[in-house]
Amino acid sequence: MPARVVAVVAAALIFVPPAWCRGSASVAALQTALAAKGVYGGAIDGVLGRGTTAAVQRFQRRAGLAVDGVVGPRTRRALGRYGRHRIGSRVLTRGAIGWDVAALQFELAWHGFPSGNFDGVLGARTEDALLSFQHAAGLTTDGRAGPATWGALRQPPLSCPLALQRPVPGGVTSPFGPRGRRFHAGVDLAAPEGAPALGARSGRVVFAGWNDGYGQLVTLAHHHGVVTMYAHLSEIDVSVGERIGAGEQLGLVGHTGDATGPHVHLEVRVRGAAVDPLPALY
Repeated sequence: MPARVVAVVAAALIFVPPAWCRGSASVAALQTALAAKGVYGGAIDGVLGRGTTAAVQRFQRRAGLAVDGVVGPRTRRALGRYGRHRIGSRVLTRGAIGWDVAALQFELAWHGFPSGNFDGVLGARTEDALLSFQHAAGLTTDGRAGPATWGALRQPPLSCPLALQRPVPGGVTSPFGPRGRRFHAGVDLAAPEGAPALGARSGRVVFAGWNDGYGQLVTLAHHHGVVTMYAHLSEIDVSVGERIGAGEQLGLVGHTGDATGPHVHLEVRVRGAAVDPLPALY
């Protein structure tokens, strides 16, 4: 690893993510701060790549600092409120702004509770995500992110305990994880308009209808607290309360809601937490 990158990592990383994490919360906080300053337009993915390092240098040049790509104390101070507060250095509550808040948003998303844009601001949506995570983790649901919450966030996120059939045979066009300044809580599977969308496992229909950005949505409940969701359908062929088997048609592929083209957005939740569906699909 180049010495400059090592220096950036050493300066930026206070919270060391566990091995399963696909990106560093501290690097995500850095990316969020750079985006807030208008010098970074890439994904908030926690990956310290060339784009992030180049954005650091752009910011340093604009701020009149030494352009070395190192996120040291002077660069952190120049980032203002988005560069302040080491992770875990304070208890976070609604209204907090800073580096640690951006890291919290990133970790909550990977644990299945995204809160919209990664912006380093603990607003209503982040508070709701925090409360939901605390409830799922068996913590006191007080909306205060302190040592207990950070400790729980260091544990691996949940995974789907059930094997799932692909609802359509197409490949993945957008995976689970960071996408731009937001977090994609499911996977998008390619399929032509009007193709059958199938149930991934036998279950009971608990929702069938329009749901904002999901468009026409069907939700199935399964065992072990698992729920599967099939979004952007053009047609729904099942009703709430109906039981369907694995591989049975529940609707037709479409692009309703926030979709630019036909596909199925498959979302899997375990006890309320969104989890990556891919490891469970066969």
